[in-house]
Amino acid sequence: MHRKAVYPGTFDPLTNGHLDIMKRALNIFGEITVLLARNPSKQTFFSLDERIAMINESINEWGLSGRIKVDSFEGLLVDYCRKNEIGVIIRGIRPLVDFDYEFEMAMTNRELNNNVETIFILTDQKYFYLRSTLVKDIVKMGGEITSKVPSCVIRELKKKFK
Repeated sequence: MHRKAVYPGTFDPLTNGHLDIMKRALNIFGEITVLLARNPSKQTFFSLDERIAMINESINEWGLSGRIKVDSFEGLLVDYCRKNEIGVIIRGIRPLVDFDYEFEMAMTNRELNNNVETIFILTDQKYFYLRSTLVKDIVKMGGEITSKVPSCVIRELKKKFK
């Protein structure tokens, strides 16, 4: 139970599907680092600081604080794992949508650092079709997202779309 894992992603914004993966991963791992990439060439809707703040608030809201920390990095994920002595990468996977890309990334990471394993956690069926882009589109059109994201994300999205 003391094994450390990393859950990388953009989380732009964080969804209840992401939080569900974190919650379930805590049944397997003693410590999880939610890791956001700092990639200047990638355009995100929320800044890195905004995403980190929403993740921290949501972790507290879901009662997951204590064994989850949030960090950011620039560079290769496997280098971050090596530097922080993390042996497992957690990836949430939705049916039919994610497998090819995630499999390719897992094999590439394994080739770059064969001491790191990738564990896929299937998304709960109520989140099969939930994507951050979909959440933003729903809010943009005035739709309801309370079942899809934490309350702090709703608040921040509404600020952006005023």
